Amino acid sequence: MKITPAGSQPSQPGSENYFTGRVRIDAPFQGTEPARIGGATVTFEPGARTAWHTHPLGQTLIVTQGRGWVQEWGSEIREINQGDIVWIPEGVKHWHGATPDTAMTHIAIAESLNGSVVEWMEQVTHQQYSK
Repeated sequence: MKITPAGSQPSQPGSENYFTGRVRIDAPFQGTEPARIGGATVTFEPGARTAWHTHPLGQTLIVTQGRGWVQEWGSEIREINQGDIVWIPEGVKHWHGATPDTAMTHIAIAESLNGSVVEWMEQVTHQQYSK
């Protein structure tokens, strides 16, 4: 058993390569082999979002605060709120983040396949985000 005390890991800013706007990543966790699970708590300030990306084994998002948006390629933007649980299937190109006027925090959980948990793609454009 391993317990990571709250506050024992410093917050990290989201990389500009993978996020637009102010994003904070807290309490990242990674299972030990043979487990493939990992994740983190991610906070998006209003207007902040991920780039388009996929996960080889899918991703679960648990919204813990605020209001956000999630979109899969070719579909409409969908609103997500505190308490919502989102499952994004493996290989589905998508993005997620805060709405323009409200911050959003979620716990993101995904499994790695052959050492990879995510494939990052292009940034979500302002036009795609404002639809």
